[in-house]
Amino acid sequence: MPSGVDKPALQVLHCLVEHVGPFREGEHLFRAHEAFGAIFAVRGGTVKTRLIDSLGREQVLGFYLPGEMVGLNGIHPDHYPCDAVALDSVYLCRFSFRALETLAARIPGIQQQLFRLLSKDIGVASLLAGDFSADERVAAFLVSIADRFAARGFSTSALHLSMPRSDIANYLRLAAETVSRVLRRFQDQGLISVAGREVKFTAPQALRALARNVLTT
Repeated sequence: MPSGVDKPALQVLHCLVEHVGPFREGEHLFRAHEAFGAIFAVRGGTVKTRLIDSLGREQVLGFYLPGEMVGLNGIHPDHYPCDAVALDSVYLCRFSFRALETLAARIPGIQQQLFRLLSKDIGVASLLAGDFSADERVAAFLVSIADRFAARGFSTSALHLSMPRSDIANYLRLAAETVSRVLRRFQDQGLISVAGREVKFTAPQALRALARNVLTT
């Protein structure tokens, strides 16, 4: 919460938190259609949410970084609508949602913050829904991931992509070869420097300008 909470409220919140993990790469935090009972805050690692259709095809819905909440989209249907999968070693704080609901009635601001998080989650999910070029989509993805890391005190000029290129491509609704080609082009243009999953921004303002139409929708 932006304004924090007082000490008594903090003590109550602390009693609600269950520290869980580690979840290893490929392990599930929860699965689609499981009964909803908790939301999770990522303490360490990266989480991918996805859907698997009847033909076994995967659709990547999003990525969650340390400090971000997973499972909010299970509140309304009262079950988790997707899988949540660890991309590396993941540690979580688990919040019982029923207990959190009760607490929200007692501590001003908690319910409002939950609404803000839900709104933000919806916004992130619709970030790339428009008719954008591959260059715009990849640029927006890099800038948005960097901004989310920066908000948590990490470097603003370099990032480690814990997700494989295939997952990035799936999320952006592009072919993996297209993502690799765009990254090479960005590197040739002097926008970024890529070494494996390490990306450095060598012309951050130019990259941000390329992403602006996506990020302002």
